[in-house]
Amino acid sequence: MVSLSSSSGSASRRTVVVSAGAAGLAAALAACGGSDKKSQETSSAPAAPQSQSSAPPSSHAASASAPAAPKGPVLAKTSDIPEGGGKIFKDKKVVVTQPAKGEFKAFSAVCTHEGCTVSTVTGGTINCPCHGSKFAVADGSVKHGPAQSPLPAQKITVSGDSITLD
Repeated sequence: MVSLSSSSGSASRRTVVVSAGAAGLAAALAACGGSDKKSQETSSAPAAPQSQSSAPPSSHAASASAPAAPKGPVLAKTSDIPEGGGKIFKDKKVVVTQPAKGEFKAFSAVCTHEGCTVSTVTGGTINCPCHGSKFAVADGSVKHGPAQSPLPAQKITVSGDSITLD
């Protein structure tokens, strides 16, 4: 332990602080590098070629930022969402619709009337079981009250055949 009572203690404290700061920075950078690697391993993006896997973490992170990787968990495959209909993900409180072939939208699954979770997507509408509100699959607008406000849009990304929540 460094003695704080000596006149050279001031220099020793600076050395300790600088060393601790550098070690902390190195640990933080290592943690960041590990995080990037783990997120790539769990994503649905194609694996990087083997020659890149031996690169240091800083250059590995730079190559990971080039392709747009999904920001959230994969909710479904595009084939799981019926054209003109949708699918409700109660655990994520989101509903994903396909109003037209290849066009995917997402909305909150919480009804804007009383906060119930919508229960079905049929006949071109997202339906709330509590008081009968119906919302359009194309834009979440109210088709039948008592709800007065549309379902808020949620951000999703379609990459290949995967739909992810951002």
